[in-house]
Amino acid sequence: MHILHVVGARPNFMKAAPVLRALGKRMHVRQSLVHTGQHYDVNMSDVFFRQLGIPTPDVNLGVGSGSHARQTAEIMNGLEGVMLERKPDVVLVYGDVNSTVAAALVCAKLLITVAHVEAGLRSFDRTMPEEVNRIVTDQLADILLTPSEDGDRNLRAEGIAAEKIHRVGNVMIDSLVELLPATADVPRNGLADQYALVTLHRPSNVDDSATLNGIIEMLVELSAAIQVVFPVHPRTRQRMETLTADFSRLHLLEPLPYIEFLALQKNATVVITDSGGIQEETTYLGVPCLTMRDNTERPITVEMGTNILIGQSGRRLLDEVQRILRGEAKVGVVPPLWDGYTGERIAEILCGAGADFTGASAGVRMAGR
Repeated sequence: MHILHVVGARPNFMKAAPVLRALGKRMHVRQSLVHTGQHYDVNMSDVFFRQLGIPTPDVNLGVGSGSHARQTAEIMNGLEGVMLERKPDVVLVYGDVNSTVAAALVCAKLLITVAHVEAGLRSFDRTMPEEVNRIVTDQLADILLTPSEDGDRNLRAEGIAAEKIHRVGNVMIDSLVELLPATADVPRNGLADQYALVTLHRPSNVDDSATLNGIIEMLVELSAAIQVVFPVHPRTRQRMETLTADFSRLHLLEPLPYIEFLALQKNATVVITDSGGIQEETTYLGVPCLTMRDNTERPITVEMGTNILIGQSGRRLLDEVQRILRGEAKVGVVPPLWDGYTGERIAEILCGAGADFTGASAGVRMAGR
């Protein structure tokens, strides 16, 4: 059985690593790995591969950055030849980036089975390009692997046949569990005892200069109460160079490898973000998370976890951080099946074990491995 994985951006790497490991234990499975090159910065790609134990890709398309249309088209063009040459039985796609939807489209035309890891997530906001990618990918996929009950619900509401849907849990948490012990060796490098960790990259927050300038000014104001540590995404840094705001009081960093960033998350007093994956990781870690968005495709992190949606409100941000500093942070719980065994469940489904891994019974079975 030949399973081909398509990854393109760093969130994909965290999701693919546990599945690659789990399938690697099956003697009858052959695997190929295609990196589209959507993320190509060393700290956003190469180091992640090394730390996560991901093998060197069999193919690197090297598409780089570009508009959504151009990037998606170049990935499709490159992937078509790869699929025709390698003839996989199943193609695994991850998350909601342009590489994901491009691979799903190519495979649908070539009649190749597609399995979507992290299926069913919805923000119900089609102004987000990721939302369009999710919807299209799920309509084309043959096997839909969901992280939580809301994903199942969303897919059924969109007319997806129940037999295609498999709730397996959150595969990103597998990588977190695997590498969390390694964070103990990461030096603090002058960090204060308490700090706010910030990540921003969504177009709604960084593409408009006035909006981004307001957010930076708000973070500068926040730095009077707590150290603000800000690993800056290349997209965001480029926009910040045009701003009038003085961000010299912020502790700016280059993008960090996974283990170093995980250490920052684990030890943070609060995380301020617009990233979907970080909402999940902070929920597992029990770290308060303030998400600068009006909606989220991961509502379980709000319903059960430590996440609070605050939009772009500076006042709300400052008020919530003050509550956290007073010891009044929101307390959450870890959602079902976020247990470090999602990769194994995915491998069993793909290998045709025929077992039902949905619902609470999966957690019981895997906990007893």
